[in-house]
Formats: sequence, C-alpha cells, structure tokens
Amino acid sequence: MRILCIEDDTALTEIIGFHLKEEGYEIDFAYTGLDGLILIKEGAYDLILLDCMLPELDGISVLKKIRNLSIFTPVLMITALDGIDDRVNGLDAGADDYLIKPFATKELLARVRALSRRPNQMAKADKIKYQDITLDLLGLALEGPVKTCSLSKREALLIEVFLRHPNEPLTREFIFAKVWGPTSEVEDGNLDNYIHFVRRRLKSIGSHLQVKTLRSVGYKLEMQNA
Repeated sequence: MRILCIEDDTALTEIIGFHLKEEGYEIDFAYTGLDGLILIKEGAYDLILLDCMLPELDGISVLKKIRNLSIFTPVLMITALDGIDDRVNGLDAGADDYLIKPFATKELLARVRALSRRPNQMAKADKIKYQDITLDLLGLALEGPVKTCSLSKREALLIEVFLRHPNEPLTREFIFAKVWGPTSEVEDGNLDNYIHFVRRRLKSIGSHLQVKTLRSVGYKLEMQNA
C-alpha cells in the first residue's frame, strides 16, 4: 500500500515515515500543497495524509481540487485545528477521516488500517479476474483460456494496473507512477519493453484481451475488436 503524506513539519514527517514503514507501508512526502497536488494527480497512491495548514496551497483547497477532478483516494486530514467548524469543513470538502494534533502513533496507524479496509475490495484481492484471464498476485502467474504462465514482479504490477482500469486510457506518466513509483527515474524505453512483454504473455495464454497503443496518450486494455 502506497501512502502520500503532505505535511510541512519535517520533524513530524520523520516520525510518521518511520512508523508507517515499520508497518510495511510505502510512503512518499510532499511539503507544500502544490507539490502534493502534483503527486496526487499522478494517481499512484492508496491513501493520502493531508495537513490543513500548508504553504502555497492549504489542505482544504488541495482536497477540493482533487475531488473536483474525481480523484477519490481516501484522505485522512491531520491538523492542529480542533474546532467543530474546522472538522466539518474538512469532511464537507471530501475528507474520509480527521486526526487532531498532537496524536498518538497508535491512533494514526489504527486510522490508516481502517481507511485501507474500506471498499475497493479489489485492492485487497490476491487474485484479480477480468474477462478471460486471472492474475495471481501472490504466485506471480497469469491464467488464460489456453494455459498459465509465470510473471516477473514488474510484469505482474503492470498487468495489475491495466486490470484495475480496464477500457480506460492510461497515460505513460500514470503507468510509470503506479509501477515504478512517482519519484523513480526510469528510462522511457523501459515501459515500452514491458508493454511488449505483457502483450506476449496475453497472446501465449490465449487471451482475447489486448493492450492497445493510444498515440500521444498512452495505452488501454480492451477486448480485441472492442
């Protein structure tokens, strides 16, 4: 599970980062509202920890902007503002939960676990089934009408991204952020190579799904002749 923490208190981010990593979460940080908004738009996160009082763009404004963009990633607001009106404003803007500073680390972890359990059951599945294929995320295998083939970890991650967004145009930037991470420096040709690998896997197992190239956009998973 990948988490983005948007918080300008560096001492607090060190504490949050230490404890979340201890629990096995991947976490990235942004220290201004604008930087956080840029990372959110890349769509690589399962949960956002968002401070209200941020430089450049406050947390409520960040939240309103992402909800207006139909980005519904769960958001846990973290703030020193403990007035009822402040909490109501955050929840009305689209926050999923609210945590008041100072807070106990155990409470933060409990709230993160609670938000991670909310619907998107697909995100918790060990296997993802779509059309004529089944992706085994634990066994790193792809099953189709003809046979099952083994996958590398990166191939499995790439196929997972497509299966979570079938028939949707996915930009190269979105795929890079999901598979390699939003801050990774990866050569552009790496994605082309892995797209080739995935197409070959789909063909080898007899699937009627295909990864279509969308010129100047990216890629889309669809049934052949769809």
